[in-house]
Amino acid sequence: MTHTLISSPQKEVVIGFDRPFTMIGERINPTGRKILAAEMKQGDYSRVEADAIAQVQAGAQMLDVNAGIPLADEPAILAEAIRRVQAVVDVPLCIDSSIIEALEAGLAVYQGRPLVNSTTAEEEVMERVLPLVKKYDAAVVAISNDETGISEDPDVRFEIAKRIVERAQDYGIKPQDVVVDPLVMPIGAIGQAGQQVFQLVRRLREELKVNTTCGASNISFGIPSRHGINNAFLPMAIASGMTSAIVNPLHEGLVKSVHAADVLAGNDSNCENWISHYREPPKEGEAAGGNRSARRSRRRRA
Repeated sequence: MTHTLISSPQKEVVIGFDRPFTMIGERINPTGRKILAAEMKQGDYSRVEADAIAQVQAGAQMLDVNAGIPLADEPAILAEAIRRVQAVVDVPLCIDSSIIEALEAGLAVYQGRPLVNSTTAEEEVMERVLPLVKKYDAAVVAISNDETGISEDPDVRFEIAKRIVERAQDYGIKPQDVVVDPLVMPIGAIGQAGQQVFQLVRRLREELKVNTTCGASNISFGIPSRHGINNAFLPMAIASGMTSAIVNPLHEGLVKSVHAADVLAGNDSNCENWISHYREPPKEGEAAGGNRSARRSRRRRA
């Protein structure tokens, strides 16, 4: 069974076929968030810390940390963001950057075993990212595109993923430490995008035996009522074998839909996680009343 171990000083998360689905909180990302970008650039990490705490409280088992801000010192900002986040939450992190210097700065300060987001199959990218992943004993997200761009053909994306897994082994990185992102296409642009990714995830699981992840909200890009699509997509992806995703756990219903999918997929033993989250507390006086009723019943039998 394929297990990808990610850790912080306090917690370990295992991404795996037989484990509950891993939700990676997406909100510590300045892309499209002008206020957050401005604050991080100015050295204000209060919103970063608040977002970290809120996502973990909502149910995220890991957090993605990104500091991609134009004309900013991304390595320094990413390293500081990681330090700040690790000071306020205990979950493992996914270090997210397309800048190799930023990845190295983040890895240098990270405490634990992180997930590096990411490498593509472009030779130049693999030659820079994979040695870094090996040096810091991290796991890595492998994105299924190469120098030709993103193919709409899921068979092509499978072959690209396979190429990354094989090249990672050349650097001493085991397949279990490569988490493949099969690239979720927008359903509004490609009507079969959902079916394509489900088919691809099944192949990645059965043939390459690797864990998978994605940016889940990509599926609903450009269409209305996106949360409804996202909340339906995730259980279907889980049923197809997907083991993690970058999500916004604050969106209504998303965490509950994932927990339900874990139950139905058999990855929540005896429904323990579901019951611990969603069991209704006894109504006021109900417990005491029940005890009195039990005592009366015992007296009658006596």
